[in-house]
Amino acid sequence: MTGSPAATNPGTGHAGERDCPTCGQGRMQVFYRVAEVPTNSCILLETEAAAREWPKGEIALAACERCGFVANIAFDKALTEYSSRYEETQGFSPTFRKFHEQLAEELVQRHGLRGKRIVEIGCGKGEFLHLLCALGDNRGLGFDPAYVPARDQTLRGEQVEFVADYFSSRYRVEEADFVACKMTLEHILETGPFVHEIRQSVHGRDDTVVFIQVPEATRILGQCAFEDVYYEHCSYFTPASLATLMETHGFRVLRTDITYGDQYLTVEASYGGGPEPDLAARAREVGELQAMVASFPQRVADKMRRWRDDIRARAAAGQRILIWGSGSKGVAFLSSLGLDELIREAVDINPHRRGFFMPGGGQRIVSPEDLPALEPDYIVVMNAVYLDEIRAMLADKGLSPELAAL
Repeated sequence: MTGSPAATNPGTGHAGERDCPTCGQGRMQVFYRVAEVPTNSCILLETEAAAREWPKGEIALAACERCGFVANIAFDKALTEYSSRYEETQGFSPTFRKFHEQLAEELVQRHGLRGKRIVEIGCGKGEFLHLLCALGDNRGLGFDPAYVPARDQTLRGEQVEFVADYFSSRYRVEEADFVACKMTLEHILETGPFVHEIRQSVHGRDDTVVFIQVPEATRILGQCAFEDVYYEHCSYFTPASLATLMETHGFRVLRTDITYGDQYLTVEASYGGGPEPDLAARAREVGELQAMVASFPQRVADKMRRWRDDIRARAAAGQRILIWGSGSKGVAFLSSLGLDELIREAVDINPHRRGFFMPGGGQRIVSPEDLPALEPDYIVVMNAVYLDEIRAMLADKGLSPELAAL
């Protein structure tokens, strides 16, 4: 699955070591490297040749000894693209739509978002901002360089406006009662300056609530979820490191949650009062993270080997193997395993992705409607959250391939 594209200019990193951009006090050291990975995974590419020739970069994951922040310090923003051909939308999944709608309803209720001014940084195609505005009769302003006006057929005009640009403090949003930044911060390497920009943009208001959602890194490291480590995601947060980031820039964390099959981490914060942080619990969390970091390279190598052995054996037996999910997880899964020639199609429910090709391996993106003709024997589902939904779609088409889920 993919999130909204970055909404501020992501910073450039350097291989080796560096100071932590989140807490500003710890030192980050590399613990895991992946070479030659596609620098974008959600770009729509029209030919297999263009997909295979897409630029590649290096992943060098480093962890902060003090706050537990993890980042790809080899990240180079010049190698990435966020434009109208960046297709990240997850809203074609009924499972995701239900989650999205419930999240919006909870935020509207919890923060009294009725007749308010809402700003979303990294709004993608605008679906979530539209939900927040429709549910509470709010006014919205969204920022995203990948926003596509032609895709926006809902609230328009005075109630919801969009800026197809990266957000920065030059856009004064001091009237904002609520700032959402959902699945965007992970695209930003210089996390401290980014949160400072948010703080500056609301012009010192104590009552503005800031909502941030990012992938949850404890699960990624603990489960060796290598499919969730890809180039655009240069920053990885645990509850401790995300809270540290917000507090370093004057915010107080009001609420922390882990949702969507333990994949998403959210915080709600404001510049006003809030509960005192539990620093002892936070220190324990960082210690546990460091233990996971130390064992991660060997554990992830073992997991990748098992996947390679399984797929090679099935291909040798003549099975037709597909993946379900052509976005970021799919690109990371295939590029990490190096089995591009054994898997040549990826299924995707998003109609805007169909007929294009995946960066790196050049797999053709097909729709669920194409599956009867393809007759797959084995489908690797890139996100287990969607397994029941996928089983139902396959059953409706009279198909019963073997499924495995990450």
